[in-house]
Amino acid sequence: MAKPKQIYTITIFNVSKIYNYLWGKNMRKFTTIILLWSTLSLFSTQISAQNADIELLRSINRNPSSGLRNYSKFISNTTTAFSVSTPLIMGVVGLIEKNDDLLKNAIYVGVSLGVDGVATYSLKKLVKRPRPYTTYPNDIIPFDTETSLSFPSGHTSLAFTTATALSLKYPKWYVIAPSYFWACSVGYSRMNLGMHYPSDVLAGAVIGSGSAYVTYLINNWYWKNNNNKRLIGLQAYL
Repeated sequence: MAKPKQIYTITIFNVSKIYNYLWGKNMRKFTTIILLWSTLSLFSTQISAQNADIELLRSINRNPSSGLRNYSKFISNTTTAFSVSTPLIMGVVGLIEKNDDLLKNAIYVGVSLGVDGVATYSLKKLVKRPRPYTTYPNDIIPFDTETSLSFPSGHTSLAFTTATALSLKYPKWYVIAPSYFWACSVGYSRMNLGMHYPSDVLAGAVIGSGSAYVTYLINNWYWKNNNNKRLIGLQAYL
């Protein structure tokens, strides 16, 4: 007969497993709902800047807070560095610790970023939407300059790809909350700096989240059909 302390420990362990399992399932459902809702919103948005689009951008861009502006510049500049370094660090740590799962997750995050990059670049070339400060020079104050086109927001899509990929692979609140807070901050910063319309940012969030989610499904399918074998490189390394 199990002792009270053993029963307590086993109960806590089981509750923790059930919680993590349900949280993981809910995270995937939540992501699916957000993607569907955002996609519907995206299709309802015309390519040309609507009154609501430019009015919302103007109110965000004209916010007089210098502290918020400095935060926007800082958080915007972290986008590429954080997104690219994430899979690289995961991969290096995976090799050092001989952790096959971590190395596979690193590859998944990296591929997600690649898928997002292709999708974002293709849409920019297809839509060819000018930056808001170019179309509305008297209304929008640019606090930075970009040579690329406006739709969709590349910074936002990159940030949401990273946040969604990490959240799907590590569905814990302490991963999800800061990841999406950072991604949302990136999206807001692009409007605050006058770089993008709200619809650009929304599209970027949809494309980034969608890229990570679709890659996640393909990644799971691939490893399931290959019996979750160890990576060839890691086999040799071990």
